Formats: sequence, C-alpha cells, structure tokens
Amino acid sequence: MVKIKARSSESVDQLLRRFKKACEKEGLTRAMKRVSHYEKPSVTRARKKRQGLKRKLQATFMSQI
Repeated sequence: MVKIKARSSESVDQLLRRFKKACEKEGLTRAMKRVSHYEKPSVTRARKKRQGLKRKLQATFMSQI
C-alpha cells in the first residue's frame, strides 16, 4: 500500500507526481494494466517463461562480475 505524506508548502501537482512515482516503483500500475483485460493462459505462461529467462540471465551476468 502506497502512503504519501504531504510536505509543507508542497503543491498538489508535486504531491501527485510523488504518488505516481511511488506507485510505479511498487509495480501497481503494471499490475493494474495486466489485470485490466483477460489474458489467455498461453500468454500468461509465455510471459512467466520470459520473466524466468530474464532472471536467469541477470543471475548469470551478476555471478560473472
């Protein structure tokens, strides 16, 4: 859950910008886009497979450093 406290003399635009950044950092916007429409099971499996490969490549790269 994202919580943003208003700082003194902070405009609403700045507060909204900080809130959007916090939501993006936590991954809420991506999750909302993903569940906003139906995703076929084959697409879900393909996405999870891509994510796993990406994690594996990153782990391999990090172990070489």
